[in-house]
Amino acid sequence: MLESYFPVLLFLVVGVLVGVAPLVLGWGVGKVLGTVRPDPEKLSPYECGFEPSGDSRMQFDVRYYLVAILFILFDLEVAFLVPWAVVLKEIGLFGFISMMIFLAILVVGFVYEWMKGALEWE
Repeated sequence: MLESYFPVLLFLVVGVLVGVAPLVLGWGVGKVLGTVRPDPEKLSPYECGFEPSGDSRMQFDVRYYLVAILFILFDLEVAFLVPWAVVLKEIGLFGFISMMIFLAILVVGFVYEWMKGALEWE
């Protein structure tokens, strides 16, 4: 009876090992190869050269997130346009009309966002 559960037990053991082994390995390599004190360059101010002011967990305006989401939305358009342009001769008129419908929907969304003022930065 118990031998019928052996594959399940083996699956669980291998799953735990696959999940835990990289963590333990990374921690061990970090302990062996890591330095005791961090590099002074890593403790220096980032990019602009000024010391950080304020908390790093400050709240951002919602407009930053809105612009990021809109960028991702319209940037993904390229992920569809490039393969479409490569195979345009093979897919013919049906593929062309389908992409024009897709682009029309995107244009409607863009105009809607524009009319709502989501692209305005105050």
